[in-house]
Amino acid sequence: MKKSSTLTTTTSMPASPTLSAQTLSASKISLNSSRCGSAGSGCGSASGSMRSACQSPVRPGSGCVDAIKAKREEIEMDTLLEKAKFYTSVCLGTTAILSVFTFLFLIPFVVDPAISTIIADYDPVPVTCIVIDHIYAEGIKNCSWSSCREGCTSSLTKCHQLFVNYTRIPFSEWERNPRDLDTVNWDVSYTKFLINSEGCGYPPTTNCSIFARQYGFSHIGEPFPCYYSRAYPEVVIGRYSWENNLYHLILSLIIPNVLFAISIGVLSYWYCPCCEKACNKSSRVYAEKFPTKEEIVNCMKCNTEKSLSLNVF
Repeated sequence: MKKSSTLTTTTSMPASPTLSAQTLSASKISLNSSRCGSAGSGCGSASGSMRSACQSPVRPGSGCVDAIKAKREEIEMDTLLEKAKFYTSVCLGTTAILSVFTFLFLIPFVVDPAISTIIADYDPVPVTCIVIDHIYAEGIKNCSWSSCREGCTSSLTKCHQLFVNYTRIPFSEWERNPRDLDTVNWDVSYTKFLINSEGCGYPPTTNCSIFARQYGFSHIGEPFPCYYSRAYPEVVIGRYSWENNLYHLILSLIIPNVLFAISIGVLSYWYCPCCEKACNKSSRVYAEKFPTKEEIVNCMKCNTEKSLSLNVF
């Protein structure tokens, strides 16, 4: 009976797997604790330092943070440049469109009168004129022409028609040595008198009521300076300045066209691939486009396979 009992106890011990696993884990824990104990406080300090390093916040002076900041600043700068390029492109496009419309607007009001004035070839030295007739008319049928008109495109319903005689004697000479009007040999008689080369203008520089009071009505027969056309002698005007005419012509031609050319040029350089390739074309000669001997040697040192193949040959 005693033998059988001892046998059962020995055979029943290996049958409990849970006990062996617990004992195995306990032995591993005790082994690790003994190793840590023999090594001193190095294991605890290492694990503590790793935890503190993982849990501590990133310092501002570290290289990673500087790289992130630099990348972020670069992205912000690129974004700012893209916005500036977009708004500049909008402004340049608007400038180009406005330049075209401005030039088209200036053609009938500034360019054409200035060119007509140059073609008429007015004498810059004022000569002597007198008004011999002043007609004030109303109605479209009666106003076929007018010495002064406020608005070059408006219809004529009221008009002042002035007729003059003029002589080529300079007005400055006439003032120094006045002559009897009955004895003067007039070069052109009873011709139309206009306020300027077009016979029209816009307020406030052109006021037909003041113009009529200045030359007509009670001033008929009084000498005054005027300008005649050397190309068309029957044309006489009251206002003329070669400098002002040329000044306005140059400004009306240069400013809109220069703004248009600059705007289109910048936009073409930014958004036209052909223009960008032409502008960034390399200036090297044909021989300089090939790599040098030193560059080939350096390249072969980097690539061992190619260097081996060259050694074989």
